[in-house]
Amino acid sequence: MTKSLEQAFAEAAKLPDAEQDAFAQFLLAELKSEERWARAFASSQDELAKLAQEALADYRAGRTQPF
Repeated sequence: MTKSLEQAFAEAAKLPDAEQDAFAQFLLAELKSEERWARAFASSQDELAKLAQEALADYRAGRTQPF
Protein backbone atom coordinates (compact mmCIF):
# COMPACT_ATOMS: atom_id res chain seq x y z
CA MET A 1 0.00 0.00 0.00
CA THR A 2 1.31 3.45 -0.84
CA LYS A 3 1.91 6.13 1.76
CA SER A 4 -0.83 8.28 0.22
CA LEU A 5 -3.39 5.49 0.46
CA GLU A 6 -2.33 4.73 4.03
CA GLN A 7 -2.80 8.40 4.89
CA ALA A 8 -6.23 8.50 3.23
CA PHE A 9 -7.37 5.41 5.13
CA ALA A 10 -5.98 6.79 8.39
CA GLU A 11 -8.02 9.96 7.90
CA ALA A 12 -11.10 7.95 6.92
CA ALA A 13 -10.70 5.86 10.08
CA LYS A 14 -11.31 9.01 12.13
CA LEU A 15 -14.79 9.43 10.65
CA PRO A 16 -17.92 8.18 12.39
CA ASP A 17 -18.87 4.60 11.49
CA ALA A 18 -21.72 5.63 9.17
CA GLU A 19 -19.43 7.95 7.21
CA GLN A 20 -16.75 5.26 7.02
CA ASP A 21 -19.31 2.85 5.57
CA ALA A 22 -20.48 5.47 3.06
CA PHE A 23 -16.87 6.17 2.07
CA ALA A 24 -16.15 2.46 1.69
CA GLN A 25 -19.23 2.00 -0.53
CA PHE A 26 -18.13 4.95 -2.64
CA LEU A 27 -14.64 3.51 -3.10
CA LEU A 28 -15.96 0.06 -3.98
CA ALA A 29 -18.39 1.53 -6.51
CA GLU A 30 -15.58 3.56 -8.09
CA LEU A 31 -13.36 0.50 -8.37
CA LYS A 32 -16.14 -1.50 -10.02
CA SER A 33 -16.86 1.37 -12.38
CA GLU A 34 -13.19 1.55 -13.33
CA GLU A 35 -13.18 -2.20 -14.03
CA ARG A 36 -16.25 -1.86 -16.28
CA TRP A 37 -14.67 1.08 -18.12
CA ALA A 38 -11.42 -0.80 -18.65
CA ARG A 39 -13.26 -3.84 -20.03
CA ALA A 40 -15.44 -1.70 -22.30
CA PHE A 41 -12.45 0.25 -23.58
CA ALA A 42 -10.40 -2.90 -24.19
CA SER A 43 -13.22 -4.53 -26.12
CA SER A 44 -13.83 -1.48 -28.29
CA GLN A 45 -10.36 -1.06 -29.79
CA ASP A 46 -11.43 -2.20 -33.28
CA GLU A 47 -14.35 0.23 -33.33
CA LEU A 48 -12.18 3.08 -32.03
CA ALA A 49 -9.55 2.38 -34.69
CA LYS A 50 -12.27 2.44 -37.37
CA LEU A 51 -13.59 5.78 -36.09
CA ALA A 52 -10.07 7.22 -36.00
CA GLN A 53 -9.51 6.18 -39.62
CA GLU A 54 -12.81 7.78 -40.64
CA ALA A 55 -11.89 11.01 -38.86
CA LEU A 56 -8.47 11.06 -40.50
CA ALA A 57 -10.02 10.47 -43.91
CA ASP A 58 -12.45 13.34 -43.32
CA TYR A 59 -9.56 15.59 -42.27
CA ARG A 60 -7.49 14.69 -45.32
CA ALA A 61 -10.49 15.26 -47.58
CA GLY A 62 -11.01 18.76 -46.14
CA ARG A 63 -14.33 17.90 -44.53
CA THR A 64 -13.35 19.14 -41.06
CA GLN A 65 -13.21 22.54 -39.41
CA PRO A 66 -10.96 23.77 -36.61
CA PHE A 67 -12.60 24.38 -33.25
